Amino acid sequence: MTKINIFLTFIFSLVVSSNQAFANPKGQPYEWQIGFQEAASPLMQELINLHDLVFWIITVITLFVFFLMAYVCFKFSAKRNKEPSQTTHHSLLEVAWTVIPCLILIVMAIPSFKLLYKQNDLSNIDMTIKATGYTWLWGYEYPDHDNITFDAVMLQDDELEEGQPRLLSTDNHLVLPVGKNIKVQITSDPSGVIHSWAVPALGVKTDAVPGRLNETYIRIDEPGMYYGQCSELCGPGHGFMPITIKAVSADEFAAWVETAKEEFASNKEDLIVQK
Repeated sequence: MTKINIFLTFIFSLVVSSNQAFANPKGQPYEWQIGFQEAASPLMQELINLHDLVFWIITVITLFVFFLMAYVCFKFSAKRNKEPSQTTHHSLLEVAWTVIPCLILIVMAIPSFKLLYKQNDLSNIDMTIKATGYTWLWGYEYPDHDNITFDAVMLQDDELEEGQPRLLSTDNHLVLPVGKNIKVQITSDPSGVIHSWAVPALGVKTDAVPGRLNETYIRIDEPGMYYGQCSELCGPGHGFMPITIKAVSADEFAAWVETAKEEFASNKEDLIVQK
């Protein structure tokens, strides 16, 4: 194969990958992705906005410092300054390079603190779920809905159906209603290790620590499938602890709850015996 054919094949693969990326649904990664997943919650959108603000600020600072250094190297080289300046102080310049960085930090700090507060504001919660990390799978409970309890195990390659992403799909889905503030209580099996419950499209990533109950909340904007994984290096099964969330309307969620009470009834009885 000639170099031209290799080059054309490479360009074709880029075009195909780009088309696949635009065709991919929300809530999961795609090939050649270099940015965040599309936001599926208000908090994730604010995280992206903050990231973009800081990105442009540091870009401007980097370019300014680069051109300033280039200018200084050119303007004040030994060839152009046979007699170097003896200036040692410049009051206005010293004030400027102290005040301007402080103002930049304030510009970044205000939205950062506001977002940090929102991420920990659990004052307006509509329902609660509990996620428990085991070695190596996630278990879920619905305390507000008759303690529905089930485990979510990763599907093997031969179990996947069309449209189900590999290493991200589970046998049971964490079904949640859209438009609700959902508190997520996250912990780990007392005899286990530290895990981390992370769903990028929802802007959530919270550690699951044995013997400790961490809390966060999510609010999903639109129905659909959203995927995440354990993001803590927890052992040989680390890459096989996916999170599959199915977001549905309030009516669909109510119907699922009634079905799940019967489907997972034995799980609830086992949980009561364990306690």
